[in-house]
Amino acid sequence: MKSLKINLEENADFAKMAELFMQIKGIKSIEIIDDENAESDLKKAFAKSKEQLKKGEYETIVNDIFNLLLHPKSK
Repeated sequence: MKSLKINLEENADFAKMAELFMQIKGIKSIEIIDDENAESDLKKAFAKSKEQLKKGEYETIVNDIFNLLLHPKSK
């Protein structure tokens, strides 16, 4: 599968752009990713936790998630 990365200005209307792109033939899905948003970091932490679970690193998982929730990055 191929993907297209588009960098948008801060004041762009993400929902409207996603709606427009979905009307184009061949576009399967749209995902808005905010690299500066703590939610993106949380998503990364959960992805990392899959590997930690396989290794039995339960305490590390809990610590990583709680640190992210309690101390999100400041802008």
